[in-house]
Amino acid sequence: MPKGCPADRTAIFSAITSKYGKIEQITRQQLVDLCQEHDDLIFPQWLTNDPTRRLSRGVYSLDDMPGVPLAKPVATPNPVATAEFITTADNTSFLPQAFPGYVPFGNYNHLKKIIESKKFYTVFVTGLSGNGKTLMVEQICANVGRECVRANITVEIDEDSLIGSLSLVNGSTVWQDGPVLIAMTRGAVLLLDEVDLGSNKMLCLQPVLEGRPVFVKKLGKVIYPKAGFNVVATANTKGQGSDDGRFIGTNVLNEAFLERFSVTMEQEYPSAKVEQKILNNVLAEAGHQEPQFVEYLVTWADIVRKSFAEGVSNDIISTRRLVHICNAFAIFGDRELAINLCLDRFIKRTKNGFMDLYNKIDPSVGTQSNDETAVVIEMPQAMAA
Repeated sequence: MPKGCPADRTAIFSAITSKYGKIEQITRQQLVDLCQEHDDLIFPQWLTNDPTRRLSRGVYSLDDMPGVPLAKPVATPNPVATAEFITTADNTSFLPQAFPGYVPFGNYNHLKKIIESKKFYTVFVTGLSGNGKTLMVEQICANVGRECVRANITVEIDEDSLIGSLSLVNGSTVWQDGPVLIAMTRGAVLLLDEVDLGSNKMLCLQPVLEGRPVFVKKLGKVIYPKAGFNVVATANTKGQGSDDGRFIGTNVLNEAFLERFSVTMEQEYPSAKVEQKILNNVLAEAGHQEPQFVEYLVTWADIVRKSFAEGVSNDIISTRRLVHICNAFAIFGDRELAINLCLDRFIKRTKNGFMDLYNKIDPSVGTQSNDETAVVIEMPQAMAA
């Protein structure tokens, strides 16, 4: 008997009615079970191969089964037509926590004016590692009461990671907004952290960086940015890669992508006075008062940074590294131990050179190493005298 002939169809419909009643749709698994129970039934490929019957993956219409009312013609279904649409961050606050010891410096006031204005004006913040770029954005948002949605950029990040994606949760298809849609729909600041680690997959953000609506293909919906939405990116480079190899993994970003940022702000390390205040606040928070130690640390870091600028040293002591040292001192109560622990991330030659320099500044700490290969960083003559 040819497959799909009237007798074949009648037998299938009769078996379906007998087992399941007068149903409007059936699954592939139900058909498989039915054919296994009836040796005389042939699996109805004429049904499962008919695109007009396919309602969704493995689900088929029985419009013309006797006793079942005809439905309207079904178009090729949207894969998310039966999905549950949720935003996992609906009940989450993205207002950053204020840091009690934070000291504003650098571009703080300029960026604060932009974020406070709630105007769409994209900003690219660039500067060496550990000088407070990301913390500055978060603390401004905390200060002016603006939500900040942070997306940590890597070379693996793509449109699904940024915009949103479909996920299978407890057997159901669920749409989950990515950080971009969360920020857009909440009128929040989108922080693209370490943006120069991204690839050309970030070009999906072109309309976002123009403040335009985004068409989400998987939803078949246009998402409009809420008033107050803005984008701030941070990076160690200006999107042209790292010439000296210090920031390995950073990429040359597409010029069209970079051009969509309204302004670029270069963030330097804080001045000695500001840096001392930062470190004093860190120690005070831990119940310590060590102004002389803080002065030594800031002087030491300043000499290292100048040596780095002159090409004498290939590494630098960042503000973040000084904060790590203060926190280590608050735990152990030992200057030399705190510095040694926080310098262990450097190769031995560099660590010994940095430690030798600190020993010349702080008379209460250790002795000079015997490592002849250590980086030699000279103190200014005025200080040596």
